[in-house]
Amino acid sequence: MQPSSNVKIPEEHPLSSTKALESFGNELLAWYDEHKRKLPWRTSPSLYKTVVSEFMLQQTRISTVLPYFDRWLEKFPDFASLASAPEEKVVKAWEGLGYYSRARNLRKLAKEIQAFDAPPEDPETWQTFPGVGPYVSAAVTSISFGSASAVADGNVVRILTRIFSIDEQFKDGGTAQRKLRPLAQALLFSNRPGDYNQAVMELGATVCNRRSPLCMTCPVLQFCRAGQSGDAEAFPKIDQKKVQRLRIDRLWMVQDGALLLHKTPDDSKRLAGLYELPRPEDLPDSFRPKKTVHITTKRRAIANQSIEERILRAELKSYRKLSDAIDLEFIPFEKLNEVTLSGPHRKWVEELQKKLDFPEEVEL
Repeated sequence: MQPSSNVKIPEEHPLSSTKALESFGNELLAWYDEHKRKLPWRTSPSLYKTVVSEFMLQQTRISTVLPYFDRWLEKFPDFASLASAPEEKVVKAWEGLGYYSRARNLRKLAKEIQAFDAPPEDPETWQTFPGVGPYVSAAVTSISFGSASAVADGNVVRILTRIFSIDEQFKDGGTAQRKLRPLAQALLFSNRPGDYNQAVMELGATVCNRRSPLCMTCPVLQFCRAGQSGDAEAFPKIDQKKVQRLRIDRLWMVQDGALLLHKTPDDSKRLAGLYELPRPEDLPDSFRPKKTVHITTKRRAIANQSIEERILRAELKSYRKLSDAIDLEFIPFEKLNEVTLSGPHRKWVEELQKKLDFPEEVEL
């Protein structure tokens, strides 16, 4: 096997020779063949299963994805069914996975794939599809078509920086992936590129952990400088994002057996089209409560934001009509499952619906 890029590996490194690179690939693949996890997208694999899994697994744990993947395949078994489905139905099926632009982009991709006589097999074309960057294009085309294109995600960054003891301080994960992509390409085992890419990701997910890596059981320890020196946890060196802390008040308001919810505008960068409990500022002035009762405080994280949300109850003593609030809607409790709530708010609403039993009323 010859190196797959123009990257020159230092002569003093164990991977500096063609023979060593071939041994590295063989050892990794032998380990993968024996220890790979049984995952639904690896069972009777198809291009569609691979694409769906790669979209779902972006910034999401496998344990979270598994039940969603099975339900998704039941609702949308192929590109054609996904392409013809209404966007609202697609987003609803994604409820709870977060980063909902992934669902919308996956539907758009399915529509574009339908326009081809046969799906394209090259990474360059795949990068023109909605929601597809270098990582997804490399994963999909190597696994489905055997293209010699290496993946470079967080797992790969962790493995490469440890194997080569790379001291560079990266400003963020995206920068690290971009800079290390040529090195990942140099190590690619071109005889089985799809399996090799999956093996590297599997190694990062199950052995080369971020904390307490299992170096003594690593199949490629002999090639890893950080693993042999015992300082694997020192890599990669990536600047920590500054956490933005937010505090938000949310209102729990019920009228005629219906809960007041706010729909995020369709042009919002996050949570577009999803429902959440409204903030006081989402309500018209005439509708804002004068008094509230604090029910509970919930916390969640989105990207680099740490959000504390106080949920406040306000009772309506008389019927109120939302005439000038186009993004507000009273949803009957029995129909809450028909709308798409953000994952945390779905959980909180179901919890509060079961537990709330306050006799007192609060004036508006």
